[in-house]
Amino acid sequence: MTSDVKTFSLPARVLHWLMAIMILAMLFIGVGMVASVSERHDWLLRIHKPLGIAILILAVVRLAVRLRHPPPALPADLPAVQKLAAHASHWLLYILMLAMPLIGWAMLSAGGYPVMLSDSLRLPPIFPTSPVAFAVLRHMHGWFAMLLFLTFLAHMGAALYHGLIRRDGVLSSMVRGEKKAEMIEPVEVSESVTEPDTRP
Repeated sequence: MTSDVKTFSLPARVLHWLMAIMILAMLFIGVGMVASVSERHDWLLRIHKPLGIAILILAVVRLAVRLRHPPPALPADLPAVQKLAAHASHWLLYILMLAMPLIGWAMLSAGGYPVMLSDSLRLPPIFPTSPVAFAVLRHMHGWFAMLLFLTFLAHMGAALYHGLIRRDGVLSSMVRGEKKAEMIEPVEVSESVTEPDTRP
């Protein structure tokens, strides 16, 4: 009997779905902040900052988990171009998950704004105060947010493609628990065969 792990580890699956929810919420919060100039803007900003730092921390943890527990291999019959696109999009997501919070943190630091995670917890600035740098980082933050949104949509589309069209186990590997493919050993069945009596 042989076994082969076909799914992501439990920490990887938990981090994946938790961060998917957080990133989706962050994108909607960002849109709400840009579209609103009312008192709701300050309320969204108070959520945006700690959520961004949480995503940054979890991205580091998730990267460590990925390096410690490599993901399952892609299907062997998947075209090379799709394999390359899958690997590239995954690493792009990691880069964006790390870069977006850091750029936002640096942007606020350059603008002289405090990064408050709570009423009593304040993060130190990571960039010197500079109106020019603030403007540049603000534009970068916006462009990276759009890139993250597009990459997120592409990732969802690829997951649905594997789950609904190819049905090759790629989507289920991030949904289900550890699955082991078992090979059943053949069982020999001995039968006693009695030759018919041909005597007259």
